Amino acid sequence: MKPELPDALTNAPPTGWTVWWTAARPRTLTLATAPVLAGTALAWAEGAVPQWLTLLATLLAALLIQIGTNLHNDAADFVRGNDRADRLGPLRVTAAGWASASHVRFAAHLAFSLAFALGLYLVAVGGWPIFAIGCTSLLAAVAYSGGPRPISHTPFGEVFVWIFFGVLAVVGSYWLQADAFSFNALIVGSAVGLPAAAVLLVNNLRDLDADTRAGRRTLAAVLGDAGTRKAYALLMLLPYASLPLLHKDGAWLAVLALPASMALARQLRGNIVGPALNLVLARTAQCALGFAVLIALGVLLT
Repeated sequence: MKPELPDALTNAPPTGWTVWWTAARPRTLTLATAPVLAGTALAWAEGAVPQWLTLLATLLAALLIQIGTNLHNDAADFVRGNDRADRLGPLRVTAAGWASASHVRFAAHLAFSLAFALGLYLVAVGGWPIFAIGCTSLLAAVAYSGGPRPISHTPFGEVFVWIFFGVLAVVGSYWLQADAFSFNALIVGSAVGLPAAAVLLVNNLRDLDADTRAGRRTLAAVLGDAGTRKAYALLMLLPYASLPLLHKDGAWLAVLALPASMALARQLRGNIVGPALNLVLARTAQCALGFAVLIALGVLLT
């Protein structure tokens, strides 16, 4: 007969890379890669010579900033007491006791430091515009969940995502390849940023009750349940209205993602609540990536 192990052993928390992979929130990392791919592809389609090393450095820097933001948020929310036992979202490693707040915060600073190091190379390539975008991005990443009034506690979190995971990320990626500004990049960035903002909106809808009890005034708290669901549909469908503004016929390939966007908007109009929103959040992130990739493929093919 096989002996039973003590609960302390059978329920022991994971160690090593599993902890940090969970803390990085891999399902959100597509939001960092999508605008880089779209901006780079647009630059190549408009005649820029591919700079593969620059593309790699841009992708890694974007991922590190995203990971650093997630880690910093994990530790900061725990310290503030926002992550309670009844949390509906994915596991947070600090709240679960998998890692201490100081260790998670150190990992966040390490990610930001590596992003800064890559940023020095990108500044050498792209000059002062990239320096401005990079410094602003790092400061915003810390301010998102840190400081006396974190952005994540205000109605401006979705605007933050739209700007940094849409407009600036696409325009900056374009600049690094073409050394120029493009109105098309501004349009693509605005479009790509909207479904990225929808990801955060679903997150805040799921946590609406808990955030309200904690005094967090997110956009979902301002709009209420019904208003948030309508705003989500707008964020998911409005990007397709921007496609006619692009002077690139191939960008219409992104319409292939429209059925998925419409299906998610309809799904959220229903009574889906609680942990079931985690699946909607994951699929929204996938749809955001699909939209950006289809734009990238479309402009390159034409």
